[in-house]
Amino acid sequence: MRIVDLLSKESIQLNGSPKNKAEAIDMLVDLQVKGGNISDKEEYKKGILAREEHGSTAVGEGIAIPHAKNAGVKAPSLAAMTVPDGVDYEALDDEPSNILFMIAAPVDGGDVHLDVLSRLMTILMDEDFRAKLLAAKDKEEFLKVIDDMESEKYPDKPEEKPAAEASDGKIKVLAVTACPTGIAHTYMAAEALEKAGKKLGITIKVETNGSGGTKNVLTKDEIAACDGIIVAADKSVEMSRFDGKKVITTKVSDGIKIPEELINRIESGDAPVYHHTGAKAEEASGGKESFGRKLYKHLMNGVSNMLPFTVAGGIFIAVAFLIDTIAGVPQDGNFGSATAAAAFFKTIGGFAFNFMVPVLAGYIGKSIADRPGFLVGLVGGFLATTGSTFASVGGDVPSGFLGALLAGFVGGYLMLGLEKLCDKMPRALNGIKPVLIYPLIGLGMIAVIMCAVNPFMGMINTGLSNFLTSMGSSSKIVLGCILGAMMSIDMGGPFNKAAYVFGTAAIASGNYDIMAAVMIGGMVPPIAIALSTTFFKSRWTEDERKSGLVNYIMGLSFVTEGAIPYAAADPLRVIPSCAIGAAVAGGISMASGCTLMAPHGGVFVFAVVGNWPMYLVSLAAGSVVGMLLLAILKKKKKAAAK
Repeated sequence: MRIVDLLSKESIQLNGSPKNKAEAIDMLVDLQVKGGNISDKEEYKKGILAREEHGSTAVGEGIAIPHAKNAGVKAPSLAAMTVPDGVDYEALDDEPSNILFMIAAPVDGGDVHLDVLSRLMTILMDEDFRAKLLAAKDKEEFLKVIDDMESEKYPDKPEEKPAAEASDGKIKVLAVTACPTGIAHTYMAAEALEKAGKKLGITIKVETNGSGGTKNVLTKDEIAACDGIIVAADKSVEMSRFDGKKVITTKVSDGIKIPEELINRIESGDAPVYHHTGAKAEEASGGKESFGRKLYKHLMNGVSNMLPFTVAGGIFIAVAFLIDTIAGVPQDGNFGSATAAAAFFKTIGGFAFNFMVPVLAGYIGKSIADRPGFLVGLVGGFLATTGSTFASVGGDVPSGFLGALLAGFVGGYLMLGLEKLCDKMPRALNGIKPVLIYPLIGLGMIAVIMCAVNPFMGMINTGLSNFLTSMGSSSKIVLGCILGAMMSIDMGGPFNKAAYVFGTAAIASGNYDIMAAVMIGGMVPPIAIALSTTFFKSRWTEDERKSGLVNYIMGLSFVTEGAIPYAAADPLRVIPSCAIGAAVAGGISMASGCTLMAPHGGVFVFAVVGNWPMYLVSLAAGSVVGMLLLAILKKKKKAAAK
């Protein structure tokens, strides 16, 4: 289906002037309605807004292409608007958008919206084409500009773009482009590489791994004959087919920004030979990727898989507290589990939390060493939360979140080393390596490591507890600051647990001010992060902003673990910011004489807090300090490629 077939004069507006993104969407939706293919305006607009919640459809270069596929659409259609002065559409390059296309696709229309979107992205990469659209004097000229460009670009089959062959029939350079959603940047990179190849006089063929499927697939013969391959991808692509060829792996954005440089590196021989080991495309950088970036990617793999356990478990626990509060249950040690309904939610939420840290370690290990690394990471993470289980080597002493990180990374790299050692084994044993040798030896190694780590963490816990007891009578304000900071340093690990145990022990002895400082310190990190994701959005990724809202609930419920994914992703900035904010809150609480007789519950036990007005002041002050420090320390995020 051609682009011009989906546009009508009624659905085009030239020289529009929306004040903001919301107004631009409203204007484009109205244009779609005028085009006559929208059966339910509100339903269609709902779909458009839902897509925008996943990330702005403004992809840079002045282009925005909002799109929706839902029941409010009768037939595929396009609406278009030019905005000479531009409108802030939250573009990836932070520049205003001046060419806007809105796609409408019916639910039974297959992937027509993806096909049209990919074609739009391809032709919109042409700077002269964009200039002609903006300069169009009327709608007829606007349509003619599109028709001429589309006819030139897609004379026959729009889905395939074979490369022009050299005189010897050989395609010199091959490329693969892919982005996480497989829509905009996949095709922008492909177009940029093709244009650069044409400019340099080098034949090139680009395979696109888009949402509509893989197009322009590279053949076995083409791979064998080419000079080298460029893999510009932010997600995994099939790499085994490139074994033995010169390959450059890089970000999809580099395919857009520096296509000529990438092609020249292939042609000059400045590209490593790729040897397939099962690594993912984004990791197979031929030594060009820094070790720090690799560690970050492994960490992000663990965090992203851990996040659902954190969010779901935290909400279930918060619901448990709410139920017992409504039921009038006394805020004692059984609070949150006293009624049957609360006990159900608390138990299920607790199960989710029990999986959270092992899953973090397991997926870090898997990111490093694939499936063999998953076992050692998962078991190591479980041992970090439960203890070594061997009393003779230190007792059941958990090492928590930090121990799980260690288990994931150490276990993963140990398995990589083990795989290399096993390469020297007879080929007849290849079949039993992944099912027997790797799991058996890996399990033994991680067990020994965690048995050594957990007792060491136990010694740290004991030392911290003794230190706190010794200074309790000397300076309560300093003690409050230290306890608050400890609750935030490792968020469920040994420091956090030491402070919490100290607080609960103080309750038993009748000292209620210590527990008040402990709980307020544990509430601050999630709330500070939630506030930061709300008021300083540019410091966070799209996924972090979405999950940030849940941290309001977790923080108010005294579920410090809601901050773990953020601390794991950026520990050098997030942990100090949260720790200082928590220290401020703990210090103010202690200085104000706030007391707490319940060991848990967050805002749901504020009824038993002594001097609760100042307790609220403590919480607000600490959270704001943490938020401001995050704003200062964290750098603005570059929007993720679409």
